[in-house]
Amino acid sequence: MEEVQCDGKKYVAYRQDLGNLPLIVVKAKAGYIACSYIDKDTAEKVGDVAAFVSGVKNMDDFLRAKIRSTTTWAEDMGIREGMSVKKALEIMDSTIKK
Repeated sequence: MEEVQCDGKKYVAYRQDLGNLPLIVVKAKAGYIACSYIDKDTAEKVGDVAAFVSGVKNMDDFLRAKIRSTTTWAEDMGIREGMSVKKALEIMDSTIKK
């Protein structure tokens, strides 16, 4: 576990080397953004506010990535495919999960 900063805000990040790419998850107040090692269908099934990126090799890549997919709950917050990770984290950080 580590702390990452994005636009002056601090987030908890989980990073673990696995196979060819690391597993990375960054947690905001109302949800998380994860690499594609995390299964979207499971996140959807359990009601997570989640967005997903792919092909990231390190935390800098992750923070510069664009959202590839989201759960229904993340979409309801306004997080969309193609949005920057920074913007998605901002939305998740300023929204209280209901």
